[in-house]
Amino acid sequence: MASERTEVQVRPGVEGDLDALTDLYNHYVRETPITFDTAVLTSEERRPWLLSHLEDGPYRLKVAVDTDSQEILGYATSSPHRPKAAYATSVEVSVYLRPEAGGRGIGTLLYKALFEALAGEDVHRAYAGVAQPNEASVRLHERFGFRYVGTYREVGRKFDRYWDVAWYEKEL
Repeated sequence: MASERTEVQVRPGVEGDLDALTDLYNHYVRETPITFDTAVLTSEERRPWLLSHLEDGPYRLKVAVDTDSQEILGYATSSPHRPKAAYATSVEVSVYLRPEAGGRGIGTLLYKALFEALAGEDVHRAYAGVAQPNEASVRLHERFGFRYVGTYREVGRKFDRYWDVAWYEKEL
């Protein structure tokens, strides 16, 4: 299939990406336990999230774009781990891909760009919560040197059942 061979560019996310990023995220809200949001979001509701990820600093948004169609294939973020000041040098990271974009190395490209961008920042640790089961996400995080640190059992309820979240950390 031609789309499997397409060139992918990774760049910082911009405000013009908001609708596409919101649509991509809402797929995971509606269809999966990968996010614990349970109601779809409008672009306006999602705008503060996008604007909190700058082109510098510890909180970044990287998007993967098909260079031919300019379609957004996925994104990776680093966000505050917890709100208290002592957590400022820790970030929580995540990757979301369009369902048809999985298995093509796009998550790897996104994390590579994200961690390169964070290399010059005052960030000590990255954390990732992976709703279980999600072997593809576990493999991605382990490939980037994340170490399993524990599981919150039945921490979220979605689709009328409880889900575990495995936590991973990476020294930066």
